[in-house]
Amino acid sequence: MGKTAKRKRKVSAPSTAKGPVQSAMAMVKSNPFEVKVNRQKFNILGRKTKNDVGLPGVSRSKAIKKRTQTLLKEYKEREKTNVFKDKRFGEYNSKISPEEKMIRRFALERQQNYGKKNIYNLNEDEELTHYGQSLAEIEKLNDIVDSDSDTEERGTLSAELTAAHFGGGGGLLRKKASSGQQDEEEEKPKSRKELIEEMIAKSKLEKQERQNRRESALELTEKLDNDWKEIQTLIARKAPKSERKDKEAEKPKPDEYDMIVRELGFEMKAKPSERMKTEEELAKEEQARLQKLEADRLRRMRGIDEQANKKKPSHVSADDLADGFILDKDDRRVWKTIEQQLIILERIQKCNHPSLAVGNKAKLEKLFGFLLEYIGELATLDLPELRTIDKLVLPLYNLCQMFPEAASDSIKFILRDAAHDMEEVIEVKGRATFPGLDTLVYLKITSLLFPTSDFWHPVVTPAFIYMSQLLTKCRITTLQDVIKGLFICCLFLEYVSLSRRFVPELINFLLGVLHISLPKKQAQGYTVVHPFTPVGKNLELLLVCDKKDLESWQKQNLPLSIVTRLKETSGTEMNHIRLSCLAVCFDLIKKCAVLYESLPSFHEIIHPVRILLTQHVVVNEYPEKMQEWYNSALNELENKVKHYTPLICEKKKPVPLKQYTPKIVKVLEFGRKQGGSKKEQERRQLIQKHKRELKGAIREIRKDNQFLARMQLSEIMERDSARKRKVKELLGSLATQEGEWKAMKRKKGKS
Repeated sequence: MGKTAKRKRKVSAPSTAKGPVQSAMAMVKSNPFEVKVNRQKFNILGRKTKNDVGLPGVSRSKAIKKRTQTLLKEYKEREKTNVFKDKRFGEYNSKISPEEKMIRRFALERQQNYGKKNIYNLNEDEELTHYGQSLAEIEKLNDIVDSDSDTEERGTLSAELTAAHFGGGGGLLRKKASSGQQDEEEEKPKSRKELIEEMIAKSKLEKQERQNRRESALELTEKLDNDWKEIQTLIARKAPKSERKDKEAEKPKPDEYDMIVRELGFEMKAKPSERMKTEEELAKEEQARLQKLEADRLRRMRGIDEQANKKKPSHVSADDLADGFILDKDDRRVWKTIEQQLIILERIQKCNHPSLAVGNKAKLEKLFGFLLEYIGELATLDLPELRTIDKLVLPLYNLCQMFPEAASDSIKFILRDAAHDMEEVIEVKGRATFPGLDTLVYLKITSLLFPTSDFWHPVVTPAFIYMSQLLTKCRITTLQDVIKGLFICCLFLEYVSLSRRFVPELINFLLGVLHISLPKKQAQGYTVVHPFTPVGKNLELLLVCDKKDLESWQKQNLPLSIVTRLKETSGTEMNHIRLSCLAVCFDLIKKCAVLYESLPSFHEIIHPVRILLTQHVVVNEYPEKMQEWYNSALNELENKVKHYTPLICEKKKPVPLKQYTPKIVKVLEFGRKQGGSKKEQERRQLIQKHKRELKGAIREIRKDNQFLARMQLSEIMERDSARKRKVKELLGSLATQEGEWKAMKRKKGKS
């Protein structure tokens, strides 16, 4: 013991400087019995060993400490299921501010307190209270008195009730027993049930007496008030100022809260509004309203008085009947105005809403087809009703939004028939002509009803292909064909305004329109493609040679209805139309330049148009307004910058000189696995790593089991030791009692 004490004193000196942990580590390292040295058989130059020296005691103590903090804690809490969970709203959410947390918690608390019985009480107002009393009772200035007790005895409990409930009932039994012993000792005491019934009866009797006293007091108070009102006028007098001032000073000031509550009581209360009606209810109401309006209109049209319908008709003989009338002309063929047509369409849609009946959906789908046919008839008239068609697009759009599948089927059917007719004409005649005005209107309506920016669409894509076929397969023979082709070019720009999809037929048609406006057909630098021809008939459709017509021309819009009126126009008007077509062509070229400027091959695509504008178009002969259109289009083409770099052949890398490289031979080592690909080597390494980790895991599991076994053994030993100690105590107490009993027995035997 002395040697160990001396050693501890020697080691304790540096511990004050380095700390208790470092001093303990130094003590362990200085002890040769705590250090394990892993001896190596051979010393290899350059190899660094990690585990030359180990401290098994230190590592074992660390492992035991870690298992005590984790595994032992889980073992002790294995049968415990009670866990405290913090369910306060937003307690661990740092994104919510404290004020918002309090507001949300208060709202949740109010929702929980609001019982299910009040869910459907929409008109019931919440009762306001102040200090636990209703504000309505406070305003009446009536004292709220508890019905179970008087004002003097409020909050007090009788001694018998306190003894019966809080004393276990023993006090009453003792009290009754003591009184009974004095009077009649032979009487049997009452049971607890009888005592409680007697106490309840007594409390009811006291309550009834208090109620009677309160009612009598109220009657006397009312009588006194009435008598006081009668004699108050007799003794009325004006108090002096000093007394009034004293009373005003003694009068307490009203509470601010009470004043605010009284003000709120006089404010208007919110009244519940009507509930929101469903779509079906609104449709039914609208149908009933329209039916009533239609009935009133028919009644007014027939001249029937509303009051006359209510009177009973008088008897009229057969001779007195007013049957000698003259029939009017048939007015069924008279067309309705556009406003009347729109009203009729609106009423048809509302009266046949799909939510009102089962077959209304099919009716409205048929209405969409009828509208399309009607629009086609309006477009094929001698004087096309384009304004009427423009107004009918809105109800057509509404029906398309309600029934998109039926609308797409109707449009596809029309486009399919038009494309089929064009193919039949091409098979018979070898060339096609531009369609009528109704087909062009259908193509325009397609762009208004359906999205044109989709990569593929079941309606827009066939329409797109059909328009491209019109610009390539229909021959240009008249000025009407030029106007229709320019209209299709405008439709193309509308279709691709968002997607910026390249349309080569559009550029080709504009190039051909410029070609037929040239006086000299010298195709140098550009190529004319079908449907235009470099030579032949109809190559001067847009050529204007009259200087007077050139000077008198003014820019004007080209309505689509002008196609039907070209035969009736004069020569000057025809020249003006030709110049307007050329101005539209310049405008379309400018828009194409803005639309396709981001294409890598933009300059190559527009190159023929640029050559034709700069080298072949005679600008000086056109009016000033036309020259402005020409210059704006040409500037838009020339101001675009190239967005690509020319292709360059890749430079060849220099070939290095041939040199003698050393031959590397792999030396095979005995006992090591050689060969194999890189994947095979990685697989072997992974297998070895898995084995190593598996062994380590098994080792840790064994140590954990050993630790738990030691803990269980220590618990068993503690329980056994406690049991042995208790058994010894019991045996000792029994032996003591036995000795005392024997001693008492001996004393009695002696006596």
